[in-house]
Amino acid sequence: MILACAAPMGVLAGIIPLALAFGNGAGMPGTQLLICAVMVLFAVGYVRMIPHVRNAGAFYAYIAASLNKEAGIAAAYTAVVAYICAAASVLGAMAFFASDLMQTTFGVTTPWVLWAALAIAVISWLGYRKITMAAKVLTVALLLEVGLILLIDGLILYDRGWSGLDFSSFSPAKVFAPGLGIGVIYAINGCIGFEATAIYQEEAIDRERTIPRATYGAVLVLGTFYVLSAWCLVLAETPERVQQVAAADPGRLVSGIALRYLGEFGREALNLLTVTSLFAAALGFFNNIARYFFALSRDGLIPAALGRVHPRHGSPYNACQLLTVILAAIIALFALAGLDPLLSLSTSLSSMGAVGLEILLTATSLSIPVFFARRGEFSLGKTLAPLLSGIIIGIATILSLANYQALTGTTLLVVNSLPFLFLLTAFAGIAHGAYLRRKAPHTYARVGTTQVEGDAAPAAA
Repeated sequence: MILACAAPMGVLAGIIPLALAFGNGAGMPGTQLLICAVMVLFAVGYVRMIPHVRNAGAFYAYIAASLNKEAGIAAAYTAVVAYICAAASVLGAMAFFASDLMQTTFGVTTPWVLWAALAIAVISWLGYRKITMAAKVLTVALLLEVGLILLIDGLILYDRGWSGLDFSSFSPAKVFAPGLGIGVIYAINGCIGFEATAIYQEEAIDRERTIPRATYGAVLVLGTFYVLSAWCLVLAETPERVQQVAAADPGRLVSGIALRYLGEFGREALNLLTVTSLFAAALGFFNNIARYFFALSRDGLIPAALGRVHPRHGSPYNACQLLTVILAAIIALFALAGLDPLLSLSTSLSSMGAVGLEILLTATSLSIPVFFARRGEFSLGKTLAPLLSGIIIGIATILSLANYQALTGTTLLVVNSLPFLFLLTAFAGIAHGAYLRRKAPHTYARVGTTQVEGDAAPAAA
């Protein structure tokens, strides 16, 4: 679920070429390796929280338990907005590429909104049913896209041979070249998604073993995959030329290399799997958001109906239905306005979602040492690792905000001002928490507490 949500094909075809073009060029593989190490540091502290706070709210519950409940509610609302932006942006990109694939392959013109509506319908149906159904669909899509990329990587390495391997991409001179800040932004955005493992802990049979394993596994698999594939792209074009080639047409860098090594069939297969990869990511985000709705409802922050679990499928079915309506409304608004699904919908909302999740990663990582300090517990895993990762991700968040125009690719003020909405979201969460503290102390006490569906007696924090 987590690996598919990260959309490896989408990252390789969309984010890494942009980093090669506008970031530090041939130093991108080394940058990706460093960010992978930072995410491992984050994961070390993150999984330490699992035995203490068992709640599908993840970010929200951890921050509420570590700092205070007002901060936790602010994080919850920020997470919901960020994930909804991410889901809608992925749907827009998927609809664009699906429509383009039909045009280039079969010569049939189809409106992008049709593909978006079809995707929402299928995602809603899968989300309504048991989580294992969605996991099976995502597994097939994931294996196909990863298999094709690894095949291309293998052909590039074989073509270059031992004598043609160039490891300069991992040298300090290349990594710390001009454009490192942009490279760091794209590297972190490519890794976002693995943190959602804690959202599924209530549905895991042995959560204290499988959730940490899934978290570490996702970070290491994604990190290794992105580092290897980015390096292979550099080798395919050579470190001296890769930045120039990527800047000329970043959207077709990977498909052009696929054409070179696998012919027309390889290029068309890559285009098809880009669509399935984005669909898988949209399904993953859909499940994340539905479970956030479930956790917030159960804690009394939103209507209780959204916390109901389907008697047969075990899914938060009312939350899935609400989310279907929200995503359909967003797609409809962009379609009625006549805006482009890729250049307008996807670009604006994906950047906003990425910044929102960076903010949450920073806040969560910095709150973990506070949680354990209050318990009188200090160690490398509980204190130093999350503190270092929080500082580094915080710096990356500042870089993202400072270079937000580079992320969106537009000079439109209304688009580049979207991150300010997170200030309003956080303020609304804090105000809601303050209101509950005064007017509904019983509900306030439940915020972020350990409540595991199916346990005989959910524990209070």
